[in-house]
Amino acid sequence: MNNQLAVKEKLQVFLDSIQSERDGPVTDLKLDKTQAQKIEQLTLELEAVNPNLNPLRSAPFLLQGTWQLLYSTAREIRSLDKLPLGFKVGKVYQVINVADNTFFNLANVTHPLRILSGYVKVTATFELYQENSDSQPDKRLNVYFDKRYLSIQKIAGFVTPQLNPFKVSSANNPSGRIATLDITYLDETLRIGRGGDGSLFILCKSDDLHS
Repeated sequence: MNNQLAVKEKLQVFLDSIQSERDGPVTDLKLDKTQAQKIEQLTLELEAVNPNLNPLRSAPFLLQGTWQLLYSTAREIRSLDKLPLGFKVGKVYQVINVADNTFFNLANVTHPLRILSGYVKVTATFELYQENSDSQPDKRLNVYFDKRYLSIQKIAGFVTPQLNPFKVSSANNPSGRIATLDITYLDETLRIGRGGDGSLFILCKSDDLHS
């Protein structure tokens, strides 16, 4: 337990140190190779002392609630670093409802001049992965993305409900495969996941959805 807490603190302190001037999640695109390697190494060390080795079997209730994304190597998160027209991504959240196997991802977006602010939201469902009918769920989820919402909440400080959302479309799912996520570390305040494409997600529990 002491080793787990020590490694967790090291990872959180390091993430805090590189996120001090950013509102949104850190991606490996914004780090030098040494920093990205350090995060990966600390993540591996923390995964090795995971207090819930089979989280979907022993502690699925810990998934419930709002999580803030701290760091990711996923393509869809990295792409948020390159928004057009000077827009910047703010805080990114994932809100999970275990009871009905649904979640949504929400990325707040603002312009530095405060001309516009809004968000991108993607809804999805998930199911517990089981290799066969006799196996028990372990740590893998199958993920099915549903809708993508684009919203403008304010223009020049004025609330714009008519543009919230202004576009709804089908969300993209991987071609030829089911998207999966392995929960490789889970406790009351921190979660680490590995996507089927090898992407890494580190999230902390949050009390709100402030932009």
